Amino acid sequence: MTTERPLVVGVDGSDGSLPVVDWAVDEAARHGLPLRLVHGSLRERYEGLTPSIGPDRPAGQVRADHLVASAAERAGRRNPGVKVSTDVVPADATDALLRESDNATALITGSRSHGELRGLLLGSVGLAVAARAHCPVIVVRGDTAGLAGTRQRILLGAGSPDTGGEAARFAFRETEVRGCVLDAVRAWRRPAHPSAEASGRGHEERARTELDELLRDASAAHPGVRVDRTAVEGPARKVLVHRSAAADLVVVGARRRQGHLGLQLGTVAHTLLHHAECPVAVVPQSVPAETLP
Repeated sequence: MTTERPLVVGVDGSDGSLPVVDWAVDEAARHGLPLRLVHGSLRERYEGLTPSIGPDRPAGQVRADHLVASAAERAGRRNPGVKVSTDVVPADATDALLRESDNATALITGSRSHGELRGLLLGSVGLAVAARAHCPVIVVRGDTAGLAGTRQRILLGAGSPDTGGEAARFAFRETEVRGCVLDAVRAWRRPAHPSAEASGRGHEERARTELDELLRDASAAHPGVRVDRTAVEGPARKVLVHRSAAADLVVVGARRRQGHLGLQLGTVAHTLLHHAECPVAVVPQSVPAETLP
């Protein structure tokens, strides 16, 4: 996060969006970035097509303007030093945020959107944005300690060296600006068929080698960052959900196949977005189509 492109926050007026604004303000202050609060709703588009009677604005527009103004006021109380701007976009919330991703340092959204059915683990907006955005997406979720950022650890779910570089660089930058510890974890699996113990040791050693290779460039660029490197046997999604209970943020990569317009979100990221006990950053990395199965 080194440019002046803003952190963009999706706000919807729900009670659940208030901690998202607070978290985003703190993040903007850490990185010295402006904050942009965006509300997207098709209601404003449709009401705008119907002329209002008299000078009064459509009720939906009044509500939307009040919503973003209230969020901006809350952000100002949280940290007056953070530059805040707002916008009401007459578009579906997902489309509005995806458009913003072309000019954002990161998108920040909550784990559920206004109007989502109770019991859903992650709102459709957050899931769609995390799976399609062109910039990192941070979904603010987790328990009170995870949201407070007091654990002093960033968790990196280390992908393969050829597709996990952007996530690693993001994690190092985040760890450096927070002055905490980076917990870099590479999960590995023992073959399902019976094998000698030496085979297991070989898989673990390969995981450690891949982890070192993935972290090499980012570590050289941020020599002051303390890194705990761990190769853990087990399914990556389960390992990372468990370790998220000790982290302030978990970072994972998402491969973006060039020319593919559908949802692109791996099972590990998908699981974390639903079950992690702290905020989750999904960092996209473009890869040629031929490198993907």
